[in-house]
Amino acid sequence: MTPARPHIHFVTGKLAEHSLRQVLERLAPRAGFDYSVQVLNITVAALMTTPWIAKRLQVAPGTTRVVIPGACRGPLDAFADVSPVPVERGPDDLRCLDEFFGQQARDRAEYGRFDIEIIAEINHAPQLAAAALLAEARRLTAAGADRIDVGCDPGEVWAGVGDAVRMLVDEGFRVSIDSFEPREIAAATRAGATLVLSVNSTNVAAAADWGCEVVVVPDVPATMAGFDETVERLAQDRVPFRLDPVLEPIGFGFAASLGRYLDVRRRYPAAEMMMGIGNLTELTDVDSAGINTLLIGFCQEAGIRSVLTTEVIHWARSSVKECALARALAYHAVTNRTLPKHVEPRLVTLRAGKPQEHGADVLDRIAAAIRDPNFRIFAEGGELHLVGANLHLHSRDPFQLFKDLEAAGRTDVDPGHAFYLGYEIAKAVTALTLGKDYRQDQALDWGHLTQPEIGHGPSRAAAEVAEKAGAQAT
Repeated sequence: MTPARPHIHFVTGKLAEHSLRQVLERLAPRAGFDYSVQVLNITVAALMTTPWIAKRLQVAPGTTRVVIPGACRGPLDAFADVSPVPVERGPDDLRCLDEFFGQQARDRAEYGRFDIEIIAEINHAPQLAAAALLAEARRLTAAGADRIDVGCDPGEVWAGVGDAVRMLVDEGFRVSIDSFEPREIAAATRAGATLVLSVNSTNVAAAADWGCEVVVVPDVPATMAGFDETVERLAQDRVPFRLDPVLEPIGFGFAASLGRYLDVRRRYPAAEMMMGIGNLTELTDVDSAGINTLLIGFCQEAGIRSVLTTEVIHWARSSVKECALARALAYHAVTNRTLPKHVEPRLVTLRAGKPQEHGADVLDRIAAAIRDPNFRIFAEGGELHLVGANLHLHSRDPFQLFKDLEAAGRTDVDPGHAFYLGYEIAKAVTALTLGKDYRQDQALDWGHLTQPEIGHGPSRAAAEVAEKAGAQAT
């Protein structure tokens, strides 16, 4: 017997009804569900609250779940006594329902697992006061670092390295020491450092005395000189190690260095490995998220289970967070043999928020339906759109838009409202410039860098008053 198709009951406001029905007419057959739509007596669906909806909800017979607009505020337990089926929030924008139901179909119950360690280096640690060193370690750990790497300055011996490492260890951090100098390394390991970056032929003789794991690098990366000999010496001395053939910057042997990682993996199939990905993010004029994700994916496939990164240059100041997101995405893609697409939107920052368009007909219909004195702003079709009661102005030039507004006879825009409109239109121009989705009174989507919107707009406040007045009259 063929199981019954799920029946989803959608709740919306009057302005969104036409668009919602258009989307569902196309989406439901493809996604495999039946549906019903309940239109509540409110213009803007996002201004509804869950307690307000709960008092008016009418669940159609045969419903398997209820979907309310994602922007509705309030707890979902408001429906506990009024709905016999689960109630959930949909996307903030109904035009994203396609992606919403696509994601629902994926098996992501275990998403977030990973097996790559993130080692975050604090560069020039000897130059930092103890309080600053501790604060930076806390910041990097909060971003996703598993281990704090204390970076020493070449050519000098840091007399305070033991105290610095001991302070971090006492605060609960796992610590590595980044130095070739045996005296610095010995002091750091006595204080509790459990990993040494790095060891080659110049300091391998002292490694057995440190009592901890080390990272092996070649004496000369391009030729791998000294690498196998260092590995052999460590194995004889029973010193645990990770292998790092060294990632080279673009123009200095980048492609060849990737090949060396694959070659080392082939020759040492059971060995732990590490990649210093900061050699690329710090030394390439490009936002770091894409590079970090690509290299984490390489590491996941090649069985490289630790990466070293840093956040010195300004375009790489979120590298640790990016690596934390990327390692979960790469683990999901590799272990499930699925594309890393439409899974981790927080890694897309510049182009985040796929533009969703209503179309001119819908905007004209919204203008005809508006009864309050407030404006709705849209960014689509390469233009800015200012929509009010029986008013639909559009232009690429925001200054022209204000001239057209004045010419339309709207003289009721006070300074506070004008400031609000300018703020929102500036956001809309940014969205058009970068190809982002713009939604009035909501933050632009910058992926994991998104900041919550500060909602002080007079338009929204006035709209809420008007909507509440209308709702109370029903």
